[in-house]
Amino acid sequence: MALNGIGGNTVHQVKNNLTMLEIRQWAEYRYRRGSLNVGRRVEQSVANMMSIYINSQGGDIDPLELMPHEDDVIETFEAQLSD
Repeated sequence: MALNGIGGNTVHQVKNNLTMLEIRQWAEYRYRRGSLNVGRRVEQSVANMMSIYINSQGGDIDPLELMPHEDDVIETFEAQLSD
């Protein structure tokens, strides 16, 4: 949380400024909404918009292909065999 400036800029400041309830609420928010990293959120939004545009022009692309910093989806062995 300190990396995102929530509650302070250091772990010590976060521990002093936030209650456990607030930390749990932020954890729940992050679980539901994803990363708090602004750059990653922008990358995801741009990739989604680009894939919508490409697919509307007759292309067929998954937004994950346009997100170089997103974790790779690991295919199962069975899924690789069926390709």
